[in-house]
Amino acid sequence: MPKKEMAETSSNVHFHDIPDVILSIIFSFVTDTRTRNAMSLVCLRWHLLERSTRKSLTLRGNIRDLFLLPTCFRAVTNLDLSFLSPWGHPLLDSSPSPLLLAQLFRHAFPSVVSLVLYIRNPSTLNLLAPQWPNLRHVKLIRWHQRLPTPLGSDFIALFEHCRMLSSLDVSHFYCWTEDLPPAIEAYPSIAASLSHLNILKHSSAEGFKSHELLAITASCPNLRELLATCIFDHRFIGFIDDQTLLALTSNCPCLSLLHLVDATSLSNVRSDPNDEGYTSEEASISHAALGDVFAGLPLLEDLVLDVCHNVRDAWPALELLNSRCPRLKSLKLGQFHGICRGIDFRPDGMALCHGLESLSIKNSAELTDTVLVAISLGCPRLSKFEVLGCKRITGTGMWKLTHVLRKTLVDVKISYCKNLNAVSSLQALEPIRDRIERLHIDCVWESVDNSEGQTGSSNQQPGGFENFQAGKRGIIREEKSLKKKYKSYDVENDNLFSSNTWTKLHYLSLWIAAGELLTPLSLAGLDDCPALEEIQIKIEGDCRNQPRPFMDAFGLRSLACYPRLSRMLLDCSGVIGYALTAPTGQADLSLWERFFLNGIENLHLNELNYWPAQDADVNQRSLFLPAAGLLAQCGSLRKLFIHGTANEHFMMFLLRIPTLRDVQLREDYYPAPENDTSTEMRVDSCCRFEDALNSSSRQVPD
Repeated sequence: MPKKEMAETSSNVHFHDIPDVILSIIFSFVTDTRTRNAMSLVCLRWHLLERSTRKSLTLRGNIRDLFLLPTCFRAVTNLDLSFLSPWGHPLLDSSPSPLLLAQLFRHAFPSVVSLVLYIRNPSTLNLLAPQWPNLRHVKLIRWHQRLPTPLGSDFIALFEHCRMLSSLDVSHFYCWTEDLPPAIEAYPSIAASLSHLNILKHSSAEGFKSHELLAITASCPNLRELLATCIFDHRFIGFIDDQTLLALTSNCPCLSLLHLVDATSLSNVRSDPNDEGYTSEEASISHAALGDVFAGLPLLEDLVLDVCHNVRDAWPALELLNSRCPRLKSLKLGQFHGICRGIDFRPDGMALCHGLESLSIKNSAELTDTVLVAISLGCPRLSKFEVLGCKRITGTGMWKLTHVLRKTLVDVKISYCKNLNAVSSLQALEPIRDRIERLHIDCVWESVDNSEGQTGSSNQQPGGFENFQAGKRGIIREEKSLKKKYKSYDVENDNLFSSNTWTKLHYLSLWIAAGELLTPLSLAGLDDCPALEEIQIKIEGDCRNQPRPFMDAFGLRSLACYPRLSRMLLDCSGVIGYALTAPTGQADLSLWERFFLNGIENLHLNELNYWPAQDADVNQRSLFLPAAGLLAQCGSLRKLFIHGTANEHFMMFLLRIPTLRDVQLREDYYPAPENDTSTEMRVDSCCRFEDALNSSSRQVPD
């Protein structure tokens, strides 16, 4: 065929000529929600194809408008109903005909096999479970207090009607530990079909007793994934010991994922940096029993043992992991001491697990720089590495580890390690600076003494700004000395790590004490992050012991140096203060909230998750007036999730944000407020705000 004729033929081919079957396959590879929504607006044909290929859907909106349920997503298999507002209210109680509404759900989403649901009371599942008898994966959420109902009543309807259930997640569902064992034992066929069970309870500080855990695992012999909160303290009835671990292994020999975490570990209480790292009590776990447990789980790929009590000289037992669990790829150990001997950098102990890709070591008192080098040599495939509360490691050991693993390591977390402040942590990561993708560090500015004005509270001496500049100079001096120190480790390749740019870093997590400033972060070495898209900041501390801040801002304005930053999680839930009842001379939480949020308007954020500070005496997290005013100045926000309550007139401030489309109040802390007071967001208040947010008078640009 002549070239001219071929060109004319090809020019007549249009993208719309692609058959629907092929186009549907193309659509199925697109997962981003906004991209799919944009595709559906191209034409009617694309709209129908997009809707027919959508597999996952998170339903938002007010529960009073459930009669407006979309009926075009009939292929959806994964449905999330936990984001409906007012958040936490009973899903079907707002309807005069709850059963009719439940049937409407089945009609709108007939293909659902995976469901996420907030359960305030058992009646919701009693109505919804019969509508989807083919459910396989269910996640239940509840932060409100449990109703005085019989044991296991929350699960009866689910087990009664969903006979194909294979995965159950109650990690964020508040109930008693006594509720689950009798419910599972009453339905042996359901228990036998379960392959995934997550009872790692974040909603309370209770752990499952040994007899409860054994009753559950004995009923579920085919479990492949088990995550559970336990009690390892031998001073309590029902603690986990050798016999419990061996019986659990015998009950569920096919486990590929096993997470056993002590209940006190979920409280996230940071240990004293001057503490040696040993607890006052020993765990009732022997090396011989650990070896037998590993031998009984040959399919194990992911193991977490965070026992919060001393397991000493653990290297002989951990040395067996490589031979008895050859598939192991992820390992987390908490309060295990002596995991390697570290003699002459030779790998031994857990460093013999050559197939490890993820390793987390928490509160290991005997972890040294020599052991870090042994780990880096013995585990060459590590892509994720975490050290938490390890007091004896230094920047030298971390530098050597990242130098050896510079071709694989992309995810690092360094937290509450005494000898690793922000500057030394960042300098220790110099070998992988151009490769790392996810990072957590603690914003500890040890080079600046409190008396030099580094903290943000007003107990400083006069001349705070000058002293703060002196603190900056101290950080710069420490940075230069560390660079000089680390260059000596690679004499032959002096220019190997010359780049100061964090080229691939797209996620950054920070911990900082209440009253400290975020401003020195860029000076510490994180000034050039062109790909950074998401940042998570956790602030913790008791503000009741501090006077009012002497500076006007925490330092969020300094994050404007990251050009692609669009998502932020600002968690002040660990900040404790006075809710408008501060004694004379001290600041209440409204002033601290102004300090933390000041400067956020300078960031171009699309999505913000914000946890307000709390008054521990009233168990309440609420948005104050300064926070509402500052958030209203964030001109680019599209999604805003406030994990607490707020006054209605404060929420109305947010309507000034021209791009805002999705706002939600989530009381996701235990116990969630049972009754809305006259000054906080009520159901009617929430409805009025959402009506104003979705009003046709608001022309929201896409």
